[in-house]
Amino acid sequence: MPLDVLLATASLGAWLYLVFGHGRFWAADQHLEAAPEPAAWPEVVAVVPARNEADVIERTVGSLLDQDYPGAFRIVLADDESDDDTGDAARRAAAAHLLGERLRVERTKPRPPGWVGKMWAVHAGVERAGQEAPEAAYLLLTDADVAHSPGNLRRLVAKAEAERLDLVSLMVLLTAETPWERLVVPAFVYFFQKLYPFPRVNDPRSRVAGAAGGCMLVRRTALARVGGIEPLRGEIIDDCALGRALKRGGPIWLGLSRTERSVRGYAGLSGVWSMVARSAFTQLQHSWLLLAGTLLGLALLYLAPPLLALGALWGASGVAASLATAAWILMAASFVPILALYGRAPAWGFALPVAGALYAAMTFDSALRHGRSQGASWKGRAGAGSADAARSGGTR
Repeated sequence: MPLDVLLATASLGAWLYLVFGHGRFWAADQHLEAAPEPAAWPEVVAVVPARNEADVIERTVGSLLDQDYPGAFRIVLADDESDDDTGDAARRAAAAHLLGERLRVERTKPRPPGWVGKMWAVHAGVERAGQEAPEAAYLLLTDADVAHSPGNLRRLVAKAEAERLDLVSLMVLLTAETPWERLVVPAFVYFFQKLYPFPRVNDPRSRVAGAAGGCMLVRRTALARVGGIEPLRGEIIDDCALGRALKRGGPIWLGLSRTERSVRGYAGLSGVWSMVARSAFTQLQHSWLLLAGTLLGLALLYLAPPLLALGALWGASGVAASLATAAWILMAASFVPILALYGRAPAWGFALPVAGALYAAMTFDSALRHGRSQGASWKGRAGAGSADAARSGGTR
């Protein structure tokens, strides 16, 4: 069999499996629908890790203060040694809502060795939440740049209570306004779903587990069962690590949000690039062998179909071109639900190979950064996988 036909056949076979056999990852149909409301609404504490978030924190904390939640609800902002007025901006939001008593700003202590910056802030916030509301049944772990719709907490808690879930998590809408963001941000969500097919995450019989760190409602007893935040102290992909830990003891649920959104952009391609390069090599367990396999796989899935399909224009094999065209169409069709979520036309599905090539480059750059001891950071602070943590004996 000629090489081009072999490659086209392999690519089409891979896409047939992904579309029809990989947990319907592409369907983007896991959404937080209305659930029966509980007879009594449990107490909830939101924990918001924040570092230098003065530009957005009034809006995002304000969205939490605007929740129409019928039960007791308060907010702990873990201010991780910000050098702007993040804490004061949050207090202004609470004062404007006449709800100053609902917000607690907790300034974190210096980060111990071995802790990733964000996890140390989350840990501090969870500890303070335990002091502020020791009887709270749930913790809402949410990022400082996420704005919530007024009914979000109500829906999250109703879902958790009705289905006895230990975790209810939403992947919020990410900012996709610049041309580069419109190309790569929907693709990021698509690739995340391919790594963690949401229907499988939500199936108690499946071992697949994951979460999206922007919005996670966690049952407090379940978090205590897995040891709290401390076992995650060195995790770069902390949300998925928490999802795995929790699913070992109870059901979890992960979905896509239509209303909750990040209010911070990515400054074009470079911002998305940094976000992916921060964790991609960690996802591959820092294995150069897995990296090589991943890059070859990405080439087979995303580059081979358009190259072989267009090869027919200059006399390449018609059989290879036909098979590759079928693979390209399957690829594009599988991208349509996420494109619709982000308001993009279906034709943009045929541009997915461009995004695939970019993500392959980002993944390779992630490995290079690791090789240069440039580990993950959070808001300018090196994480446990970087050089300063290596000197102090930190764990990944």
